[in-house]
Amino acid sequence: MRQLLLSVVSGRASAVQARYHHRHHLRLRVENGRVTRLSASEKEGVAIRVLQKGVWGFASTCRLSPGELKKTFEEASQAALCGAGLKPEFPLATTPARGHLAVREREPLSSIPLEAKLALLRKTDERMRHLSPKIVSTVTGYEEIIDEKIIVTSYGSDVSYRDVKADFQALAFAADGARLEYGRVSLGATGGWSELFRHTKEEAIPELAVSSALEKVAAQPAPAGVFTVVLHPSLVGILAHEAIGHTVEADFVLSGSIASKFLGQKIAAETITLVDDPLPQVDPAASGVVLVDDEGNHPIRATIIEQGYLKGYLHNAETAGIFKVANTGNARAFTYQDEPLIRMRNTYILPGNLEPEEIIAETPSGLYLKGLGQSGQADANAEFMFGVDEAWLIEKGKLTRRVTGVTISGQAFAVLSSVDKVGCDLLLNSGAGYCGKHQPAKVDAGGPHLRCRLKVGGNR
Repeated sequence: MRQLLLSVVSGRASAVQARYHHRHHLRLRVENGRVTRLSASEKEGVAIRVLQKGVWGFASTCRLSPGELKKTFEEASQAALCGAGLKPEFPLATTPARGHLAVREREPLSSIPLEAKLALLRKTDERMRHLSPKIVSTVTGYEEIIDEKIIVTSYGSDVSYRDVKADFQALAFAADGARLEYGRVSLGATGGWSELFRHTKEEAIPELAVSSALEKVAAQPAPAGVFTVVLHPSLVGILAHEAIGHTVEADFVLSGSIASKFLGQKIAAETITLVDDPLPQVDPAASGVVLVDDEGNHPIRATIIEQGYLKGYLHNAETAGIFKVANTGNARAFTYQDEPLIRMRNTYILPGNLEPEEIIAETPSGLYLKGLGQSGQADANAEFMFGVDEAWLIEKGKLTRRVTGVTISGQAFAVLSSVDKVGCDLLLNSGAGYCGKHQPAKVDAGGPHLRCRLKVGGNR
């Protein structure tokens, strides 16, 4: 296959990218003791992009003969020529990758039998249903994606890449009269079985999901207003990804997102440094690990906010050329049928020097908030509104009563400017599921505990 791809890109005057992609995709689901999904698929094909006078043409095929690849190249070339000259030409900023790359798998997913994966779902589901008579429904799910890629380009990329992603989820629904609440445990990882359960052990999952559901169904209505809040890393990550990260993707910046107006300006407290990292050393198994981007370029860590100042954007080869900066390697495509887009990887705020318990103890009153609820949205102006999964009142420096029905909203720059305490911890745990931007992408996000001011919507 490599030789076929090389024949496509060799000797071309314009920029050409050829990407072979094979995917194994397994999905399992158990609901109330019944297996409701067991699907496995294999998919492979080649994507070809051609740059002509400032415009990319794209075509893909699942037919892998030399004649079909030549035809696909011609289709991509013709698509580019249809728009050639409609955009200004800029030189691409490339950092070509070469050789073989593979993510770490201490215990490869392929070494765990299908029967064992399904047995864990059944065991988790059964345990949740038997922990309390108030548990009225349960769901467990597992998903794995194993990707094999070969990427060659006319500007020197010649790389093969093995990437492995896995998710595990458990949901327990508790009822008390007319009230129905859920508890959730969601895990995501890059790598093997050991990496998937690196934060939470398999045997602890049922109790965590059920206890969360039972606490929520017994919780009191939350107050509404503007509060001092302490955010758990799970919510810090959602804020970093949804409300900040999308506004600094360079294609959105060129379209006029709010970040286009503030480069070099102070937009957060001096204690805030925000990065997007392809391989975070604090967690090499984070779900957004990327060892080579889908344009065949080496990815680098991008500093978005540095000590409160907006320092940079997330780029592919084209936008890095437009802005005359280093290519951060954020071009990602979900399948061979998808054109690479600028996407985040692992987006997180760097830690400070305070223990989380110290932050809570120094908060006379407020709310402690953890996890994304069932709803949320953010826009190009960095304005957001998210549901919160778990919430507690803080009274005299202690967590007291559990409350429910919490939403938070605001403008992300203003919220980050209000941060006055930053924890010394750092957790990335937002890797289950997908980020959506015309196509799915596996990402992760997190940070330390933060204290800030937020508008809270409650039902009291």
